Amino acid sequence: MAWIILLASAVCEAVWATALGKSAGLTEPVATVIFFVALVASMFGLGRAVRDIPIGSAYAVWTGVGTALTVTYAMVTGGEAVTVAKLVCLSGIVVAVIGLELVPHDESSQ
Repeated sequence: MAWIILLASAVCEAVWATALGKSAGLTEPVATVIFFVALVASMFGLGRAVRDIPIGSAYAVWTGVGTALTVTYAMVTGGEAVTVAKLVCLSGIVVAVIGLELVPHDESSQ
């Protein structure tokens, strides 16, 4: 369940990052409300997930998935250009996050 919460929290991170960009310096009311609601949900979810997932792994997944989703959304909606280099870098983020989870964890250091 912690992993589901963490992934939902990462989605909220992408939402708040996108809303922040659309908030015009927190002056656009709707985008600002979305930003704050998603920010609180994202932080709450991350905080809940780290009860069961080591912080290093949780934070890597949270930031990596959030970053990948934010950039992907921007490319899909035309806010950023789609380039091969960006796609390769996004793939690298996803592969790195998965790789961190595949590396054996030392349970005694938790």
